[in-house]
Amino acid sequence: MSISPPPAGPPATVAPYHPPPPYPPPGLGHAAPTDGRAITSLVASIFGILLGLPFGLPGLALGPLAYFMGRSAVARIDEAPGTVGGRSVAVMGWVLGIVATAIGAVVSLVWLVLLLVGISTPTTTF
Repeated sequence: MSISPPPAGPPATVAPYHPPPPYPPPGLGHAAPTDGRAITSLVASIFGILLGLPFGLPGLALGPLAYFMGRSAVARIDEAPGTVGGRSVAVMGWVLGIVATAIGAVVSLVWLVLLLVGISTPTTTF
């Protein structure tokens, strides 16, 4: 009885060694601060829409304010690339300012028509 040795397989392989890089990984850059006019434009346009839907006149007042503040912020951001951010916020405020103005105009016109119809109808007394 002879005992045979176990079958020889391929030699065990060791994973290759990769030393860490000699420098630290690059850090994330700091984002430029958002322009204050862009934030003001967005807030004014949102309030213009929210208050313009039931009343009309706040949309007519805050919509153009948001529009011009947004345009001003976009121009200011484009003049100084990299130092001031928030261009998308400014454009959003600018566009929503147009929407707030349109909503304010339509709702104000509806309120004016309702007021004129209410004034012009004769009152009946019994």
